[in-house]
Amino acid sequence: MTFILVLLIVPLAFLLFLFFLKKIILRNKTILKNRLNGKTVVGIFHPYCNAGGGGERVLWCAIRAIQSQYPDIHVVVYTGDSVPAEDLLQNAFHKFNIRIQNHNIEFVKLYKRSWVEAQRYPYFTLLGQSLGSLVLGTEALLKLVPDVFIDTMGYSFTFPLFHLLGGCTVACYVHYPTISTDMLGQVANRTAAFNNNTFISRNPILSQAKIIYYKLFAYMYGISGRYAQTIMVNSSWTEDHINQIWNVPLRTHKVYPPCDVKEFLEIPVDCDPQYLRIIAVAQFRPEKDHPLMIRSFYKLMDILTDEEKSRVKLVLVGSCRNEEDQRRVDDYKRLSKHFNIENHTEFYVNVEFNELKHLMEESTIGLHTMWNEHFGISMNACRVIFILYFVFLFILKKNLLAFEFP
Repeated sequence: MTFILVLLIVPLAFLLFLFFLKKIILRNKTILKNRLNGKTVVGIFHPYCNAGGGGERVLWCAIRAIQSQYPDIHVVVYTGDSVPAEDLLQNAFHKFNIRIQNHNIEFVKLYKRSWVEAQRYPYFTLLGQSLGSLVLGTEALLKLVPDVFIDTMGYSFTFPLFHLLGGCTVACYVHYPTISTDMLGQVANRTAAFNNNTFISRNPILSQAKIIYYKLFAYMYGISGRYAQTIMVNSSWTEDHINQIWNVPLRTHKVYPPCDVKEFLEIPVDCDPQYLRIIAVAQFRPEKDHPLMIRSFYKLMDILTDEEKSRVKLVLVGSCRNEEDQRRVDDYKRLSKHFNIENHTEFYVNVEFNELKHLMEESTIGLHTMWNEHFGISMNACRVIFILYFVFLFILKKNLLAFEFP
């Protein structure tokens, strides 16, 4: 009898909680409308808006486009960054050369961003971060209710929250699917990767359990994603995977990211022919696979003479979103020291746009190592002699590095 009562009371209590939560949210929405004299509010969910990656370039370009086409719309950015609004706008200009008007824009500070940090969930990370986004999304919704909600960081579990409780029109820009059929294949083939622990990949029982977990998560991901009325994806690759999981192709539109190649095309060729500088521009995130760059560079250095080594540099340029990313950079520095190439490896973190242009100006080769790169803004931006999609097996077995030392 007690068990039956619990089964009845818990769902009823949850429904009652949702009812009162919705009442509070709708009251806040009315107050906001009165404060803004009935203006349409577009809320953009981007907890790491002060980072310096391709996702942030898309964010600022989207805001600039809204301000240009719809100057009366009030833009709200939900962010977990503890940076004043003026500094955020200045950083957008310094990092991306994108100038944002400071009127009709507001930043809502979120204090529960740690709920979407990967380090909080050593196991079941995808599920943990997605459920954590509900906590962060609830905080955002209680602070300010928009008319249109746009997610630009891939937190699809927030879609039903904003649509059902906030009455918002939901749109999203997907850079990379949270889960893809390729990830399922990786686990099925028992391939070790940054998101598939070696211990699990070697164990057939654990691998099978992870496949079941991934399939259940993909099902939940599909349900939440379908709450978006407009879905924008950054490439054909992303479009294919989103269509497979969300299965709403008529609402899914391919919108390529903004690539400011004009600025880079104007860079004068200033690389010294006596030196070889290999540049990699990528956020310091695990999927970018910087260790592969360092190991590959070590293999290259191993076949060069001492005199040739003195004229070769690996330049790693990227942004750090948080302490976890910074620790990753420290690990990469230790790795380069382990291979005894620390004097030939340079790290540049959170550089400004002009410094990035200068680094590219001095470089000869662009380097990228991400498996299943969904678009790669940095590869388009690398106006260097050539872009080399660098897989170290190729450099060992096929002489792809076409560079002759004078």
